[in-house]
Amino acid sequence: MSTETLLYIILAGIVALLLALFQYKYKSKSASQSVALFTFLRFITLFSILLLLINPKFEQVKYYTEKPNLVVAVDNSASLQYLNQDQNAKNALQQLVNNQELKDKFNVEVFSFGNTLEVSDSVSFNNQQTNLDKTFKELTQIYKNTISPTILLTDGNQTVGNDYQFSAKNYKQPIYPIILGDTITYADLKISQLNVNKYAYLKNKFPVEAIVVYNGSKTVASKFVITKGNTTVYSKPLSLNKSKNSEVLNFILPASGVGVQEYKAQVVPLATEKNKVNNYKNFAVEVIDQKTKVAIVSTILHPDLGTLKKSISSNEQREVVFLKPNQLESQLNDFQLVILYQPNNSFNSLFDVLQKQNKNKWVITGTKSDWRFLNKVTSEYSTDTSSQTEDYQANLNTNYTSFIIEDLDFESFPPLKSTFGDSEFKTPFETILYKSVSGIKTQEPLLATLETNNRREAILFGENLWRWRAQSYLNNGSFLEFDNFIGKLVQYLASNKRKNRLNVDYNSFYNGSESIIISAQFFNKNYEFDSGEALTISLKNKDTNKTSKRPLILKGNNYQVNLSNIPAGDYNFTVSASSENITVSGNFKIVEYNIEQQFLNANVTKLQQIATNSSGEAFFIDNYAAISERLLKDNHYQPIQKSNKSIVPLIDWQYLLFIIALSLALEWFIRKYKGLI
Repeated sequence: MSTETLLYIILAGIVALLLALFQYKYKSKSASQSVALFTFLRFITLFSILLLLINPKFEQVKYYTEKPNLVVAVDNSASLQYLNQDQNAKNALQQLVNNQELKDKFNVEVFSFGNTLEVSDSVSFNNQQTNLDKTFKELTQIYKNTISPTILLTDGNQTVGNDYQFSAKNYKQPIYPIILGDTITYADLKISQLNVNKYAYLKNKFPVEAIVVYNGSKTVASKFVITKGNTTVYSKPLSLNKSKNSEVLNFILPASGVGVQEYKAQVVPLATEKNKVNNYKNFAVEVIDQKTKVAIVSTILHPDLGTLKKSISSNEQREVVFLKPNQLESQLNDFQLVILYQPNNSFNSLFDVLQKQNKNKWVITGTKSDWRFLNKVTSEYSTDTSSQTEDYQANLNTNYTSFIIEDLDFESFPPLKSTFGDSEFKTPFETILYKSVSGIKTQEPLLATLETNNRREAILFGENLWRWRAQSYLNNGSFLEFDNFIGKLVQYLASNKRKNRLNVDYNSFYNGSESIIISAQFFNKNYEFDSGEALTISLKNKDTNKTSKRPLILKGNNYQVNLSNIPAGDYNFTVSASSENITVSGNFKIVEYNIEQQFLNANVTKLQQIATNSSGEAFFIDNYAAISERLLKDNHYQPIQKSNKSIVPLIDWQYLLFIIALSLALEWFIRKYKGLI
């Protein structure tokens, strides 16, 4: 409490006392006990009211005891079932959760993990992927500033993500792995890696790379075979031993038919092999008969040009060519889309040709753009010319209707730089991204599309897209999300298909180990997104003729259904709207492959390494009970007494109101009793 406040309280006490004496002592001129009591009660009332007006603040300190956390993270992936460790994992989890001594010393918090980390103590061992790297990263965020020793029930085998040894080093908690799985080494042949492009072109050849690994001490002979249906399209004999325990095979296969072509790669298993599932992998290639060609036209050098090429050509169906304005005119018919990067007066004749041929284009402007020139050659939009520049951040329009857009957390992206000024559109347009200036969201478009005379066009008011791609990598650990966003925009601009009220987004084929998400958008007759429609998908397995129906769930600005749990095979599907007779049909293939079945042993070495690096200890499932004794005896994990200091204003003290009411009530009743009222 400050000195000034203390002086105010003393002054309030003096004023309250003088007023009370004036009201009773001065007027009555009596020294009876009743007058003294009335004076005291009036003083209490006045002083309390004045204290409320001053409202002094007091420090309040509360003490409490905080127990350390005990994090129990159990592997919920299918690999534990294949290693016959699912029941052992359940028993160990049950023993740890029900241990009363551990519960007395720790706050026991249970998680399960597969591809994601979830707060759950029930396990089903049906997750088709394991991402320990992501698990450690998320636990690091949750338990950053606490004491939280972590018990890890797992076989240590990871199927997706970066090496979890590095993320475990950043997790500043002792790790106690309970190792689930066989530690005996068996002779084993497996296809460790199979690399192949997703797309190939008709009457062309596509490369395949396979890595075969042998685990054993004797020299063995086998054969690597690629089959398509009942036909062998490639084979090679193999000879491996303890010193030469792997072989990399590089070869090419012909693309002879359009559509999804499915292949099976296999290493002929040894007679003594325990796990023969990891001896083969199914893969598929979509053969297409043409390639979308995109021309990027620019007269300046900028990192955005390389970013655009990488994002667009990440899909093998598309090819990117860099050209000068005067180079494109003679070969314009070879391209389905033209990207004009920061146009200036040298683009004059090119704009004329694009206008005459009604070609789709994407205009990207920035600090080097000549808006006087652009305002002259474009009739669809214009921008105030200015020599000043401004930084614009992006804000997603969730009601965009032309194609499905996932939110990439655009608000976290660095700002794009462009000239300062308002834009005016003279034809109907749709905004994908709005501008945000200094954190204030506006209705000015940053990225917009428009359709006129069967021609599609996009305009981006800003440069430095390369920063967006880099930020997307930091947010997600890959460029895939950003590249998909650019790919969808390019796919929309390169096509002149009529706009439909029901759009469905899906792939031609999926690997059995990946998530299978089908998205859809439904629009009303005014082409406004309708979030109240009930969409269903009807699936038919071509091999078994089995059909099923599932609802699509609204998620943001689209409807989604997760089909990750359906078996491999060829499927026809129809997405239909319940209120209107509108349907969209298609087909896709799921290639059989379960990555969780590829393991033979627990990854003992890596689990022991992360335990040692974190000052923890690894335990095998046979003696996991010893971990409880280890944690209970460790004096590093003791309850900590903490204090919480807070500033409390007097007006929050409810008893003062009670004192005021009590003193006024007593004064009134006593005066009434004595007949003074």
